Amino acid sequence: MTAKQHTPSLEAGRRVIVKIGSALLVDAERGTLHRRWLEALAADLARCRERRQDVIIVSSGAIALGRRHLRFSGGDLKLEEKQAAAATGMVRLAHAYEEVLGRQGMTVAQVLLTLDDSDNRRRYLNARNTLSTLLRLGAVPLINENDTVATDEIRFGENDRLAGRVAAMISADVLVLLSDIDGFYSADPRREPGARHIPIIDQITPEIEAMAGSARTDYGSGGMITKIAAAKSAVAAGCATVVADGKPLHPLRAIEDGARCTWFLPRANPRAARKHWIAGILGPAGAITIDNGAMKALGNGKSLLPAGVTEVEGAFKRGDAVIVKAGDGRKIGRGLSAYSADDARRIMGHKSGEIESLLGYRGRDEMIHRDDLVLS
Repeated sequence: MTAKQHTPSLEAGRRVIVKIGSALLVDAERGTLHRRWLEALAADLARCRERRQDVIIVSSGAIALGRRHLRFSGGDLKLEEKQAAAATGMVRLAHAYEEVLGRQGMTVAQVLLTLDDSDNRRRYLNARNTLSTLLRLGAVPLINENDTVATDEIRFGENDRLAGRVAAMISADVLVLLSDIDGFYSADPRREPGARHIPIIDQITPEIEAMAGSARTDYGSGGMITKIAAAKSAVAAGCATVVADGKPLHPLRAIEDGARCTWFLPRANPRAARKHWIAGILGPAGAITIDNGAMKALGNGKSLLPAGVTEVEGAFKRGDAVIVKAGDGRKIGRGLSAYSADDARRIMGHKSGEIESLLGYRGRDEMIHRDDLVLS
């Protein structure tokens, strides 16, 4: 479990996701925000923004805040009660983030997701495009599971897992899982004083998963098990993941200053991991033939525009993988189409500025964006 590569750093990430649990953000007994802690975190996030890093927040806390205002008694809530509490608490949670981050000059944009949004291809693309646009415009997406409509069948269950899915969705470089413990141990250190802290994990093996699963319930099923699941999703997409103690003020600065934590290392960067996924995992649903001018543009690292497309084969949907072929039939690459086959046929051979008049809506300028294209 000793890494063969240099340990990543929070400062080096171009796109950073920070996951915050309810226990860090909300006083469980009073049902009130730890406002001083949130203000310190906002200062940390402002430092990231000063380094021109994209910042995304995945935050729990809506149910914990809402249950107090609806006067729910202690103990577990039924699903419908959780949904009602989330509906009440989300307003207060978003307002708190807007107020505190606003003082640091950051604009907050709320995004609610369910598991189906990451499993359904069209919803996945819509969510990815929305998040990418918000980041491009300088906003800070505030993401939470949509507890008001989620059911047991479509819940992420833990915002750790949600954060891991989002990291893969938007090609993040670093995922920070702020916890009540300072990293991953060979056993629960609160029960076994001899438990060994593991600072670097370069592969999530069955042994590592067994260590997380063998610990007692409050460390395992609600803690490290879900963090391992999140790390698996993230590192598979090329995103380094760090589990760190979130209780002290300025938890991100503490990581930068060398505080004890555990880094899960990816085997490739996000761009390479995404290209591998497109090239070798997704099955093609159709094909697009391009002209010589488009071939030259692709060779120079450009995107594929509708003007360079001469033929469209198949009945693919927006976001499906397609084969890219030269005029002589040679397969030269594979990519994700920004348009369905029917729409692609309507706009092929036309300039991007004509798309809206041809389709009746303003879509992307590219048929296949260069980030979604792999050449053979």
